[in-house]
Amino acid sequence: MRILKFGGSSVSTPERIKNVINILKDKYDQDPSFSVVFSAFGGVTDALISISKQAAAGNEQYHDALEHLIERHLAAAENLISGSNLSLVIDTLKEYFKELSDALHGVQLIRELSPRSLDLIMSFGERMSAYIISEAMKPAIPGSSFLDARELVKTDRNFGNARVNYETTFANIISYFSGKTFVPIITGFIGSTDDQVTTTLGRGGSDYTAAIFGAALKVQEIEIWTDVDGVMTADPRKVQQAFPIAAMSYKEALEMSHFGAKVIHPPTIAPALQRNIPIWIKNSFHPTAPGTFISKDKKDHGSLICGISSIDDIALLRLEGSGLVGVCGTAMRLFGALAKNGINVILITQGSSEHSICFGIAPIHAEQARTAIDEEFLLERKAGLIDNVIVEKGLSVIAVVGENMRMTPGLAGRLFGALGKNGVNVVAMVQGSSEYNISVVIKREDEEKGLNVIHEDFFLSHITTLHIFLVGTGLIGSTLLSQMEKQLPILRKEHSLDIRIVGLANSQKMYFEPHGLKVTDHKELLRNSSEKMDIASYIKKMKSLNLMNSIFVDCTSSEEIAENYSSILSSSISIVTPNKKANSGSYSRYKKLKELSELKGIKFYYQTNVGGGLPIISTIIDLRRSGDKIVKIEAILSGTLSYLFNTFTAGTKFSEVLREAQKKGYTEPDPREDLNGKDVLRKLLILVRESGFPMEIEDITIEPIVPEECFAGKGVDEFYHKLKDYDSMLEQKRSQAAKEGKVLRFIATFKQGKASVALQAVNASHPFYHLSGSDNIIALNTERYRDTPLVIKGQGAGAEVTAGEVFADIIRFASH
Repeated sequence: MRILKFGGSSVSTPERIKNVINILKDKYDQDPSFSVVFSAFGGVTDALISISKQAAAGNEQYHDALEHLIERHLAAAENLISGSNLSLVIDTLKEYFKELSDALHGVQLIRELSPRSLDLIMSFGERMSAYIISEAMKPAIPGSSFLDARELVKTDRNFGNARVNYETTFANIISYFSGKTFVPIITGFIGSTDDQVTTTLGRGGSDYTAAIFGAALKVQEIEIWTDVDGVMTADPRKVQQAFPIAAMSYKEALEMSHFGAKVIHPPTIAPALQRNIPIWIKNSFHPTAPGTFISKDKKDHGSLICGISSIDDIALLRLEGSGLVGVCGTAMRLFGALAKNGINVILITQGSSEHSICFGIAPIHAEQARTAIDEEFLLERKAGLIDNVIVEKGLSVIAVVGENMRMTPGLAGRLFGALGKNGVNVVAMVQGSSEYNISVVIKREDEEKGLNVIHEDFFLSHITTLHIFLVGTGLIGSTLLSQMEKQLPILRKEHSLDIRIVGLANSQKMYFEPHGLKVTDHKELLRNSSEKMDIASYIKKMKSLNLMNSIFVDCTSSEEIAENYSSILSSSISIVTPNKKANSGSYSRYKKLKELSELKGIKFYYQTNVGGGLPIISTIIDLRRSGDKIVKIEAILSGTLSYLFNTFTAGTKFSEVLREAQKKGYTEPDPREDLNGKDVLRKLLILVRESGFPMEIEDITIEPIVPEECFAGKGVDEFYHKLKDYDSMLEQKRSQAAKEGKVLRFIATFKQGKASVALQAVNASHPFYHLSGSDNIIALNTERYRDTPLVIKGQGAGAEVTAGEVFADIIRFASH
């Protein structure tokens, strides 16, 4: 024999009830030996509680809500039942409605809703549901018969969460079922005292009812039918990538259910465990899904853990004081005081110093608990031996569960490491001696992020999800998006890297999609967005989304955005950027950003600050980490200026070479930004700092290519007009260099603590002599490369190259 239970979501509408009847008909045709437990229609129990509270408050509107509830049940009966039987069913339902109405009227008259009265009122949900369904099933399953569980399930008078008298209840059930061949349709959730007063078994009590009947009858299996494909590795409403657990042990199920897994309730497992009855968790909306099989055996999940569950709102109370140290009976007094007030403790932790005891409870009981403890330890508080109770709210608890956790070294470290690198702070942690469960208390705002971080690390270690917040869709940003459009499907398929663009902004608009937007739609999404771009609002939204593995990608040259880097890093959000303003600002800011990255254990990648796609910065970092020391730097760090002096040959004018370069898109829209050398100065400053020298920008001397007066003026046309006056001067420098067998190069130099940027002439023995096109080049002399420099050369500019290296930095994040 089997016991099946269907929850409220499975029977919330007539259509869903018909689906359940079809499931039962298939089972009946295979083996008619089963019984079925039903919950109230979806939402009815909550509605009954609400109506009761309205009645107790004297709110006449409860009549309208009650009428709506009555109409819902009548409509369900009329939809599901036909013929002469319908009038009999409606007559019976009217008796239920009258009894319910009388109970509510009594509550209204005395303006009091006692636990006993509430239990009676709530019982009508299951009684009406099971009765209607039992009658609707008769054409398909002629042997179906309504059974009010109050007749058999006997409890104490602890209304709201009654304790079952197993001996009497089991005897009643065995006697009732003896020799009968019908299919009982049983009311879940409810029981009664020995003197026939209605009680309820606590929320989730319908599962418990199924377990009670199953244990009494020693059934083959208990099936719990719900609205998901089994017990999930995590709450699918909070973790999109959660998946069903194929099999788990009773112990794992108990731990999962205690810490918030809604599919199965803790009391359900105990009767099944005692009788060694397997439990199936199945989906009534997807009957062919395998479901979850729960039994006594330890399971191999292919992972160190079985699943993750959470309680999204708890309060943490802490009792501290020197008077706790070495004093016997303190814990007994503390938890005795809580027990006297009916306060359930979710978790407990105590340091080995015995100076404090910390425990978690439901927030609704926090103040009651504080008062109870204050009263219990009144004398100790007056003597200064114990401090006032500290209450922390706005917390959640996440539990990592699995029998395979036992005796596995490093598991806790892996858990805390995954949380830490995503900026999730652990307020408290508990691990039982069984090692089946590690529970961590975190801020409630971090719960969803924490669940996703742990789930990815333990279940999806072969898949990494990155959440990208991109600011700047100009030349670099738009090129990056184009590259992503082509490459992201390949990264998902071949490298298990899921990169999602969740935030996007240009200078005018911003747009957010927490689940990831289509890269192909980025222009239209920004164009149609109603959110105006404001960097403070953008960062606030990014922080509030609080997504795991978040990366802020800055493809602008904005100083305003760079000023916010420290705030972003402080929120444990990594940064990838070609924007050199942050690292070339004050040394104190540069140092702070580096320290924040180290402190938070997050990434701050800026490889493209210098040399575009060339590995210049990373090479310097690697040399220093391996113990080498930078002695001298020489570099050509502007692709534009490199192109200009490679193209400026005999018979050409510098101003014409510059104009032609601008037409080809090799310069900034305003070529003065290239020619003034300030961009090269910033890049040299970054290299000097990366080499370990605390230099400020004003410490670098710069010799402009042309005098400062050439840059004064209102526009580009006026600049070109003035530049012509210096063509002869530049030609003279070029020809003089040529006579000496040299070429002109705009070189950034650092040596013996001094840095400069200037136009120089170099001969054929110099590594910069044979430079061509728009290539960048850097020569590093170190203690290891003292006589012959380490040279890095290649295309250092261009949107494709720079965007490609930004993309590489994003991908590099996933491998660290």
